[in-house]
Amino acid sequence: MTTPTVQQLLNAKGRHLWSVTPDDTVYIAISLMAEKDVGALPVVEEDVLVGIVTERHYARDIALKGKRSPQTPVRDIMEEALICTEPRQTIERCMRLMTEHRVRHLPVMDGGKLLGIVSIGDIVKSIINDQKFVIEQLEGYIHGHPTSH
Repeated sequence: MTTPTVQQLLNAKGRHLWSVTPDDTVYIAISLMAEKDVGALPVVEEDVLVGIVTERHYARDIALKGKRSPQTPVRDIMEEALICTEPRQTIERCMRLMTEHRVRHLPVMDGGKLLGIVSIGDIVKSIINDQKFVIEQLEGYIHGHPTSH
């Protein structure tokens, strides 16, 4: 069995990529996250990734500080120091990156082009699915009839 890559994860989860601009309001960003059921959005300006905004940024920089999301631009709370990954990176390496840098979302970049975002949930789901596959294969071997996928 080959080690799964970020590209395989992106292929499995689909190509939906929603984003906001630095000038969009935090309210627009949070509304889009709620509508699309995602916890983070890339912040893109003129087709260039310039940051990421997450529900955590909202909670800490808007809600807890008493600011108002309809008046606050995304640029005021977005993270600009980005930790990114590449499509050929392994899932295990992504998990290490997320753990080392204490982030829950990694933009996936290829030659300066944003391909998507992987979350810690995506990574965990992928690892669990791979473990289920291995268990099924081992059970099939033990019982004398290998399963096929």
